[in-house]
Amino acid sequence: MARLRPFLALAPLVLLTLALLPVQMLAVRLDWRIAHRIPLIFHRAACRALGVRVTVHGRPETARPLLFAANHVSWLDIVVLGGILPLSFIAKSEIAAWPLFGMLARLQRTVFVERERRARTGDQAAAIAARLSNGDAMVLFAEGTTGDGNQILPFRSALVGAARAALDAGGHSHVLVQPVAIAYTRLHGLPMGRLWRPHVAWIGDLELPPHLLAIAREGGIDVTVSFGTPIAYDRDGDRKRVTAGAEASVRTLLVEALRRGG
Repeated sequence: MARLRPFLALAPLVLLTLALLPVQMLAVRLDWRIAHRIPLIFHRAACRALGVRVTVHGRPETARPLLFAANHVSWLDIVVLGGILPLSFIAKSEIAAWPLFGMLARLQRTVFVERERRARTGDQAAAIAARLSNGDAMVLFAEGTTGDGNQILPFRSALVGAARAALDAGGHSHVLVQPVAIAYTRLHGLPMGRLWRPHVAWIGDLELPPHLLAIAREGGIDVTVSFGTPIAYDRDGDRKRVTAGAEASVRTLLVEALRRGG
């Protein structure tokens, strides 16, 4: 029965995906407002199917333009955050070419970036700035890679500069950068601790399908998402200082969440 669990858990999600896929494709192409809501429905269903329970501390900011600066542990972060509010992600360009998952990312209206090509940073920041200026809440995994869930890696400031570019793109007085900490705290009701938290982490060369099946087989995951105090990034703001402030806030929020939950 344990071997069947991931397939039984994922079967309803597959059916929901097949039902929503053509609607979302049309909604994105025609720029319907429902294109922002369908991913929310999908991610909430995915959390239930995978046995992920989400607890939210703090509140996501409602003002726009808004860039979320979050830590990154796993592909599961996207499902968790995507089930809280309508938003889009900033992701590495390789994901766009992945079978199925690349298509789902595009239908989430993801902005794909090439982090290692510094010559493209300006163009990529401009694309993100345009979305921010248009009122889309965007998520930047500011570490630039995934960690083990126990600690925060240094935040990279290059794409945080997209927030500054949004000021010029839309004539705004400031852009809000809100720190977000994602903390995986419990497994089947028991504290994960440092030893078991990497069970959720998706690091290095791990293949996505086996990791997805492992998460679906295990289930019973508790995650806390903590929203910090937004940082106003105005025309006189310093990109590196804003990035450092967001990193410090996420680090504090993560420690607090792990202390409370596991």
